[in-house]
Amino acid sequence: MPNISSVSEFLLMAFAETRELQLLHFALFLGIYLAALLGNGLILTAVACDHRLHTPMYLFLLNLALLDLGCISTTVPKAMANSLWDTRTISYQGCAAQVLFFIFFFGSEFSILTIMAYDSYVAICKPLHYGSLLGSRACATMAAAAWGSGFLNAVLHTAATFSLPLCHGNAVEQFFCEIPQILKLSCSGSDYLKEVRLLVVSAFLAFGCFVFIVFSYVQIIRAVLRMPSVQGRHKSFSTCLPHLAVVSLFVSTVMVAYLKPPSISSPSLDLVVTFLYSVVAIAVNPLIYSMRNQELKEALWKLFGHMILWHQ
Repeated sequence: MPNISSVSEFLLMAFAETRELQLLHFALFLGIYLAALLGNGLILTAVACDHRLHTPMYLFLLNLALLDLGCISTTVPKAMANSLWDTRTISYQGCAAQVLFFIFFFGSEFSILTIMAYDSYVAICKPLHYGSLLGSRACATMAAAAWGSGFLNAVLHTAATFSLPLCHGNAVEQFFCEIPQILKLSCSGSDYLKEVRLLVVSAFLAFGCFVFIVFSYVQIIRAVLRMPSVQGRHKSFSTCLPHLAVVSLFVSTVMVAYLKPPSISSPSLDLVVTFLYSVVAIAVNPLIYSMRNQELKEALWKLFGHMILWHQ
């Protein structure tokens, strides 16, 4: 067995060897990050300032925006700093913090997406029961449960992962600290198998949520097809189908990243898959879930109007 070494820092994957390509990666990540900040920031401001948006659907949307900001802020700024300053290092504590916060925000976000699917299902398929099923107390409880379960899941995974002894150096083949990449550095043993089993259980729970989301949208689509209004059907389809597409991208890339066998793993494939679920899916959430929403658009225009009048 290889010698077990003490690790004080990790080396993240370098995007490129040449300075020009490093700066290009920095510019790309900066553009995506600023777009995510702007989109989610507008959602938070609009929902907070417009009393017409103080409804369950927009409460969950506000939670999603907060989680998006937390998730992308956990990984992208460090990747930008490494590209800008031509470095790869991250401290052991910083790596553990990245894993903790990423799993926390990411797991909570998937729970919120599941709740949002349920909210849409009740609103379209059981409109007469909407007030009783999704009252203010029920919504607050579901949102708190999403955040709480995400934090508990993150603590369990982080504790299990960073209790493992490392035998294979400290080079992480990813642009942030990701559990599958840390496991590649660890010594095989009973502790390693515990974390693998924990990942499998979490993946099956996530898949169960995905099945629930798909079932909800199937019921929604069936209800929409029975609508007499062509305009109503078009509006519902234009909202539901992009939602389902984003969730599908979210789940499929996560399961590939965390459950694919080592034999088909490669740095390029790992990078593309991780980039899709940790950056792209999160960055397009404001566009998919919000900018197609007429009420939110009206709230944003109203907000811009007030800002213009205030400056004048």
